[in-house]
Amino acid sequence: MLNLINMAIEEIKRSVMEAMGRCVSEGLLLGEPIPHFTVEVPAERSHGDFAANVAMISARAFRQPPKKIAECILSHLEFEGTHLEKAEVAGPGFLNFFVAPSWYADILKTIKAEGTDYGRSDYGGGKKVMVEYVSANPTGPMHMGNARGGALGDCLAAVLDRAGFNVSREFYINDAGNQIEKFASSLEARYLQIYKGEENVPFLEDWYQGEDVKLRAQEFAEINGDVYVEAPVSARRKAIAAFGLERNIEKLREDLLKYRIEYDLWFRESLLHNDGELETTIELLKKNGATYEKDEALWYAATNYGGEKDEVLVRANGIPTYFAADIAYHRNKFLIRGFERVINIWGADHHGHVSRLKGSMDAIGLDGSKLDIVLTQLVRLTRGGEIVRMSKRTGKAISLDDLLEDVPVDAARFFFNMREANSHLDFDLDLAVEQSSQNPVYYVQYAHARIWSIIKNLAAEGINARECTTIELKLLSTPEERELIRHLGTLPGEIVEASKSYDPARITRYVLELATKFHKFYNAHYVRGEDEPLMQARLFLCICVRDTIKSVLDMLKINAPEKM
Repeated sequence: MLNLINMAIEEIKRSVMEAMGRCVSEGLLLGEPIPHFTVEVPAERSHGDFAANVAMISARAFRQPPKKIAECILSHLEFEGTHLEKAEVAGPGFLNFFVAPSWYADILKTIKAEGTDYGRSDYGGGKKVMVEYVSANPTGPMHMGNARGGALGDCLAAVLDRAGFNVSREFYINDAGNQIEKFASSLEARYLQIYKGEENVPFLEDWYQGEDVKLRAQEFAEINGDVYVEAPVSARRKAIAAFGLERNIEKLREDLLKYRIEYDLWFRESLLHNDGELETTIELLKKNGATYEKDEALWYAATNYGGEKDEVLVRANGIPTYFAADIAYHRNKFLIRGFERVINIWGADHHGHVSRLKGSMDAIGLDGSKLDIVLTQLVRLTRGGEIVRMSKRTGKAISLDDLLEDVPVDAARFFFNMREANSHLDFDLDLAVEQSSQNPVYYVQYAHARIWSIIKNLAAEGINARECTTIELKLLSTPEERELIRHLGTLPGEIVEASKSYDPARITRYVLELATKFHKFYNAHYVRGEDEPLMQARLFLCICVRDTIKSVLDMLKINAPEKM
């Protein structure tokens, strides 16, 4: 797919290199290697569309003042066959470049030609990438960390897909280990309390205390009655744990689907235990000398592989730890399923686990550098300027389910994607439901709806959009029009940069800025006018903005309404 921004940058670099070659051949510059230089978009548009620092960084190599080098390059530049119109020397030696009107026209024609594929690229080369996100413990409801991680992970997966990667989305179900034993004991006790009374069935402090556990026990009792009250303990626990897990996993699926998150695979930890992969992984660590025994337990020597402290792999009672299963799980991702890069979205409280897990990949003969962990910081909910911690409905900590009862999904997904994962986020519940330009998602959606209104109003007058020639599109020459078109042209590059930095918030900011530039254009210029070619060119521009907004919102799984 065409990237007109990159194309212009490459044209500038090539033109500069050729000009410097001419300077060298004429003896105006020394025959020294040309240092690496950059071409960037200047913050101040009066400085041109692009600026190059080549003369500044070449002063030492050519033993001349930067301004003299820049003037030499300028006098030997040739722009024939490029999108460039002119260049000038500024300040101590910067070279500023101005693109021709045809460049702006080509951006719009590219958007129209590529349609919903505009912004896609082959940057990722089809490499297999997995993004694992949310992976909430199935023993209880999802919290705000899961809500933010879900939006970030889902949008990152979409960004990677647009950037040309072969992306798989995955949820890891922790359905084995100590927490499941505790879950089974908690459910069993609540079930028995229904028939024997709470005073006659002890409930330990470290078991799951939530109302959701009581609800699952009640549901189990409604289906099975008192059949399991006198059943053998092992049979009772197995039955009630399986029931509770499946109900909780189904609730996770429902809540995430409501949040517009769907996975390619829900991977169960129990598979690693049942098919021998966990045992194979532990034996591999032993074989590679990455373990030792202490206090009747088997330890992983994490400190030998970049970890801060060693970790237990198998407890003294013979039960493998969660960490052991995590190593086996990631071995499965890389070795068994062949992912070339694995990205996990975790809460910031897992910070200490990052180096241990990456190091463990090296310990089993894989490459830990291919495992990337994105840590998400805490979310603080506010209403009326006050911090909100409890749900009005349940009186408990606010869950994803509670949030989506108060806030539209569009707003939740947009707000959670407005800042980088590693920054703290204040989520204003009042602003999220406000229908005004102060609400960023409403502001973007309104820009999309406004364009639809323009198109429909013109159609009612018998004016329909048509294809425009390059000459007609060159009529879009005002600062507001060119700023808007230039921003449209940056989308392919923004998607690639977002995929490199694992920062989908770049795309949210992009579409918010696009809406801002469109509203600025709309407030400065009439689309409907007496000059038919200019009117059609502006209508063409509006359609390109509309389609780009929709494309980005589709990527973020946010609605793009036609009217508001």
